[in-house]
Amino acid sequence: MKYDRILVRYGEISTKGRNRSKFTNKMKSNIKRLLADDQIQVEAQRDRMFIYLNGASFDDVKEKLVHVSGIQSFSPVVKTSQELDEVKAAALELVKKAMSGGTTFKVETRRADKTFPLDTHTLNHEIGGHVLRNTEQLTVDVRNPDLTLVVEVRKEAVYLSCETIAGAGGMPAGAAGKAVLLLSGGLDSPVAGYLMMKRGVEIEAVHFFSPPYTSERAKQKVIDLADALTKYGGQIRLHIVPFTSIQETIHKQVPENYTMTSTRRIMMRIADRIREQTGSLAIVTGESLGQVASQTMESMAAINDVTNTPVLRPLIASDKLDIMEIARKIGTHDISILPFEDCCTIFTPAAPKTRPKTEKVQYFESFLDFNPLIEQAVRDTETIMLPKKEAEIEDLL
Repeated sequence: MKYDRILVRYGEISTKGRNRSKFTNKMKSNIKRLLADDQIQVEAQRDRMFIYLNGASFDDVKEKLVHVSGIQSFSPVVKTSQELDEVKAAALELVKKAMSGGTTFKVETRRADKTFPLDTHTLNHEIGGHVLRNTEQLTVDVRNPDLTLVVEVRKEAVYLSCETIAGAGGMPAGAAGKAVLLLSGGLDSPVAGYLMMKRGVEIEAVHFFSPPYTSERAKQKVIDLADALTKYGGQIRLHIVPFTSIQETIHKQVPENYTMTSTRRIMMRIADRIREQTGSLAIVTGESLGQVASQTMESMAAINDVTNTPVLRPLIASDKLDIMEIARKIGTHDISILPFEDCCTIFTPAAPKTRPKTEKVQYFESFLDFNPLIEQAVRDTETIMLPKKEAEIEDLL
């Protein structure tokens, strides 16, 4: 038996009342973009979504669909008419296909069409009895079955499924606005980006690149990290900011123990400029309180001093083990631990100030006008759209 459609169930979207269509349409566009197959069709209804496979492989679609934010669960579905014999035949075939190693099952009928002549108890009995008569070694267990056959009777058809697959949950990426993510090559910032996407935020990633201190392989590492995040709901624009001259200037102008604070402040100013250009509403960082010298409350206060834009820190109360676990789950861990360092690690001072004073860093920066350097860096920023299309990838090879 070949599945001809997938039933998608909404998670938090179901609570959105009058705004529900906005969220379902966003999830629909994310799914269509992710699957990128002309033969697959997506239909969004008020309380569910259908993906019509039209011959496409369910297994291939499943691997992509489990990552899409906003999906509570989904099931491969077989559609029949309301004719009872057709429903029984499809149920038997579906159970035979799905049952691997188990010996117990139950039928769970949902009768959305109340005009259907048989009630749920009778349907369970009719369908379950047909399966029992035509299979060997199967028994019914209504409390803890190895397999549950779900039969949903609706006005237009009957839908049967034996498998429910958990989705990513959360909200569709892009439904809650757009934010700029400061994306380094480490473990933390990709996880922060993932968590924000799961809350419905569209990501514009910003990376600071300092050749020759950082290599092309370090740059490619960040491209790969951004690309890995696209499977969670949508495209990501990666803005690669040339940062060499600014970092060199900071290390000449600012006392060594304050260079990290000043570097972060200039990064925040540039990110804020890119935020304005892209219509984003906030800046996202991968900071976790107390994890490193630049992530104390005093450091964050000094860094935040340069902007009035909301700075979102989804990892603020997470420890490293929690972050590493999520990184493994979302597929960024092995990329992040590749030994290609970014500009922050290359220029780390021997004894960075852990409790910097805002007025002191302002004083150190006052001897040089950084605005021309910031303007130049923003003008020279390289923007890459991810994921790349196949033709673009071939051009790079």
